[in-house]
Amino acid sequence: MLINMRNFTEFLLTGFSGDWVLQKVYATLFSLVYLAALTGNLLIIALTTIDQHLQSPLYFFLKNLSFIDICYISVTVPRSIGNCLMNVYSISFLGCALQVFLLFVFGGTEYALLLVMSYDRYAAICHPLHYEAVMNRGSCTRMVAASWLAGCFYGTVHVAGTFSIHFCEDNQVHQFFCEAPLLLNLSCPGEPILEYKLIIASCVFLFMCFIVMLVSYVHIFSAVLKIPSSKGRVKTLSTCLPHIAVVMLFLFSGSVTYLAENFITSSSLKVLTSVFYTVLPPTVNPVIYSLRNQDLQAALGNMIAGKMLGFSFQLRCKV
Repeated sequence: MLINMRNFTEFLLTGFSGDWVLQKVYATLFSLVYLAALTGNLLIIALTTIDQHLQSPLYFFLKNLSFIDICYISVTVPRSIGNCLMNVYSISFLGCALQVFLLFVFGGTEYALLLVMSYDRYAAICHPLHYEAVMNRGSCTRMVAASWLAGCFYGTVHVAGTFSIHFCEDNQVHQFFCEAPLLLNLSCPGEPILEYKLIIASCVFLFMCFIVMLVSYVHIFSAVLKIPSSKGRVKTLSTCLPHIAVVMLFLFSGSVTYLAENFITSSSLKVLTSVFYTVLPPTVNPVIYSLRNQDLQAALGNMIAGKMLGFSFQLRCKV
């Protein structure tokens, strides 16, 4: 069978709508969401850097998580906003490969960091006497560095697998960004694709990491139940609930997108569900961690009070 292979220099992304007015509405909504994500994550980075009471390993990891979320949402959303405003949906071959690479890097790094954060909670609750020795600054830095290395390896492997294929279909990607599974749909028929095998291997490995995370929380809950006072149990458990919520959101958004890719035929619905894992976690994570965290709220109050005092002092000096 003759296979008509094509060498693409660019790909065409699908917009949210062909209507000019709707494109501007989507651009406005994306801009507001992106601004909210930047504000929330930058605020957490600022608070955990400035406030001396937020220098524990928990907030060190949270600061890195916020930085990853900023990078993750910045891979897709700013370009999609520009595409909607300028009505231009082409992306170069190298730009598409870079987008796929960065999505896998930041997604893989975030998952690895969430695994590290679960270990931090396990060490703090199940082995409190050895916590400071185990989670010292050097070991925390090495864990974050290992998370980034794992993410870079994850991204390199998947971008190599995705773009090792020969393209035979048209160059239109039915998504607002370059997504690996949709790029694989453009491959030549009957061609053995390395990326499918890599995706399966990745899913198995990620599931094994999830099992490790689950086992750690079984030990955590067992230790919490042994705390004699109910107030102590609630206080200890409150340090774990945000992490559990973030992990569940991360896995839920990815699962919804996977199901959409395989069981939903509508291109519009696939585009909508992709928002779940590219936009929702980076935007909601700061809210989850700061909603009932008294330390973060106190640090924010102190920062606002300090700004107000500084502004009042400047006014008095001028008078």
